[in-house]
Amino acid sequence: MSRRKFIGNVCKIGGASAVLGVTDTMGLFMPETASADAEKKKTGNNAKKPGKNSSYMLLNVRLESGYKYEGGEVVATETVWRNIHIVKGIITNILDTKSPYGQGIDCYDAKGMLLLPSFRDMHIHLDKTFYGGPWRAAATRKNGIFDMIDLEQSLLLELLPTAQERAEKLIELILGYGSTYVRSHCNIDPVVGLKNLEKLNRALENYSDKISHEIVGFPQHGLLRSNAEGLIRDAMHLGVTHVGGLDPTKVDGDMEKSLQTMVQIAVDYKAGIDIHLHEGGETGIKAISRLADLTEEAGLQGKVTISHAFSLASLADGADIEMANRLASLGISIASTVPMGKDVMPIPLLQKQKVNVMLGNDSITDHWSPFGIGDTLQKAHLAADLYGWSNEYDLSRSLSLATGGITPLNESGKQIWPKVGDAATAILVPASCSAEAVARLPKRAAVLHKGTLSSGSLDSVKSKTPKFTIH
Repeated sequence: MSRRKFIGNVCKIGGASAVLGVTDTMGLFMPETASADAEKKKTGNNAKKPGKNSSYMLLNVRLESGYKYEGGEVVATETVWRNIHIVKGIITNILDTKSPYGQGIDCYDAKGMLLLPSFRDMHIHLDKTFYGGPWRAAATRKNGIFDMIDLEQSLLLELLPTAQERAEKLIELILGYGSTYVRSHCNIDPVVGLKNLEKLNRALENYSDKISHEIVGFPQHGLLRSNAEGLIRDAMHLGVTHVGGLDPTKVDGDMEKSLQTMVQIAVDYKAGIDIHLHEGGETGIKAISRLADLTEEAGLQGKVTISHAFSLASLADGADIEMANRLASLGISIASTVPMGKDVMPIPLLQKQKVNVMLGNDSITDHWSPFGIGDTLQKAHLAADLYGWSNEYDLSRSLSLATGGITPLNESGKQIWPKVGDAATAILVPASCSAEAVARLPKRAAVLHKGTLSSGSLDSVKSKTPKFTIH
């Protein structure tokens, strides 16, 4: 077994075992915080918890305050304890624990747990999953992606009656792991038309207080190959924020027409773009280069994402920097699942050249793959292991991959999050610092989305002037 494959297997096992949990109806691991039944058993149906528009104090919160240096190297992360006042989803005050905060306000004790920015899953398929139902392994592929497209002709109709229920279970899963922002790709194809989208919209609406979202109208069977342009245009009126695409040369058979069609739809509806680009080597590089040209011509800077982009791993020295600079100059993002296969994505180089790199879980036990666990922090952990980011500083910085770029400290160690005026969108974990959280994948004890408790639990305590204690 190669080192990459070994590390990949260890990370998958470690990511699942590092968080305490329960087992769902599929026999699959679920974080305890994502289980409504487990939550009721822990807190009772009438337990007080922060909701939409609540005003409350979050007491004894551990915040990162700076780096500790020895010999010019970061050797540790320093922290302080603070009390945080949250009003209608916004942080309005950050107080020393010795400072009085008044009587009569709802209070919740963080007990010294570390506050981190919540996570963003920027590539997942909520609309088609086996999750929440009987165990099923992935399908066997003999003719690659075309076998999978053929399989979906029948599978999508089979899953359609329970698509909303499964999507909601999947939302609970990723909330339990601390993701409060999701970009979901949703099948738009002649088989199900707009029905998957309608069910996904209903599921997301049911969780609108707990998670924010974007939706990519995804022509899984090929934008041209399945003649899906009309359906994609119809989908733009139903909450879709991004136009999707798929392998314009291999699947659609006409790179130029496929990309032009996708870009034109985005322009017509003032939408973003997020294309699945699995094609490696020359065809993949040509597609990225041409999409970059079209992005500039259409004025779509900052609105385009290339998911997977495996061909970037094949670029030679010099060409890789040139391509990265081109992507950065146009604000073209890369969404990666940090694959562990034969090609290693050049994420460190992309970040160095200021390309926005986002992480996603992609498949969560579906006909494509049975291995997804839904934890975006585990993806950052996997990247840190793969690229050798094992010291305090590198581990700390790698948190940004899971949070959409937000970190408690900047590169120089200055505290920049949270600040008064920030949304109270965060997680509490039993860890001493970001570096430990990335390396050890602690339980997500509480997950907040704009002040609302999205998952987990918080202990309610009586409001009183705190004693003069020093931490």
